[in-house]
Amino acid sequence: MDIKELTTPAFLVDLDVLEKNIEDMTDLCSRNNKKLWPMIKTHKSTQIALMQQTAGAEGFLVGTLDEAEKLVQEGFLNIMLAYPVAGEENVARAVNLAKKARVILSLDGIDAARVLNDAAKCHGQTLEYLIIIDSGLHRFGVLPEEAVELASNLSVLEYLKLVGIGTHPGHVYGSSSPEEVRKVAGEERQAMKRAKKNLEVAGYKVDIVATGSTPTATYVAEDENITVLRPGNFVFYDNIQMALGVVPESRCALTVLGTIVSHPREDTFIMDVGSKCLGLDKGAHGISMVKGYGMIKGHPELLITDLSEEVGKIKLLGKTKIKVGDKVRVIPNHACSAANMTDYLIGHRNGRIEKTIYIDMRGGSFRKPPGQ
Repeated sequence: MDIKELTTPAFLVDLDVLEKNIEDMTDLCSRNNKKLWPMIKTHKSTQIALMQQTAGAEGFLVGTLDEAEKLVQEGFLNIMLAYPVAGEENVARAVNLAKKARVILSLDGIDAARVLNDAAKCHGQTLEYLIIIDSGLHRFGVLPEEAVELASNLSVLEYLKLVGIGTHPGHVYGSSSPEEVRKVAGEERQAMKRAKKNLEVAGYKVDIVATGSTPTATYVAEDENITVLRPGNFVFYDNIQMALGVVPESRCALTVLGTIVSHPREDTFIMDVGSKCLGLDKGAHGISMVKGYGMIKGHPELLITDLSEEVGKIKLLGKTKIKVGDKVRVIPNHACSAANMTDYLIGHRNGRIEKTIYIDMRGGSFRKPPGQ
């Protein structure tokens, strides 16, 4: 069956491109003697996780405990949590996971750490953790100069074991040029170098130096201080990555298939793809280079200017052959958000449908609701 025969909207993934993206990131890490722990939130699919593991990924970074639990349930046994865990219920979940797999936590303060330590003590379980370093995003983490003080404060918690440091340079998504991306990568490298040196001088062993963002991965891979890369978006890429100069259109694996349903004015078309497929994302950290709400493949003359929940408004910027009834493929601005809006992706090669890839880690979709 050809993808053009599908009802719309439909979420598509080009399998050739997906496999190429996974292969290239794995090769980048291999050439530079780095371990690859991809961020799972981009695809939330155990099928794609298996593809990554088979290609050479050692473990996975997760954004939620749901993702961690599903991975462990399916036999993936090397997990990092991207941010601190708090709350009695979630702490219990984290400790339980650590009994079944290697789970590396992330901490940036003493409060959450104390709760984790108490829970670990009750179960006789030692928990490994990374100190989160703020390399410029100013969200989680401590500055490189503050890492030793935090390590000292945490060292009194006998059921927690420091194994390294981690960061996410998410502010790279606010860059206005490829040159600025390189600048952020330099700051990322320097922050981790300083934090590692400070900790080692103070007598702490730093086995893991983990960082990751898709735009900066190429620039930090060669850094001798970095041991683990944790990018996520690279499996799909998207319109934001194109705007940052990371990849061309041909490397974007995820698209949403839609149909042109109306031509109400000479310069306006309407498609049956709206915000419930594409989201309203123009970059979570302020990117100014993205225009519109996604890019229509092969049609630079079409700009998606507005989205309602179920439909999208397209402005005509030049001559086009598009007409009502035609199908279009939209590259989302943010593939991570878009993929989270569907239960499955339709995998194809050269437009021929090959298989279904299930998004089986999103929103607790594999767990029973409370009370059931």
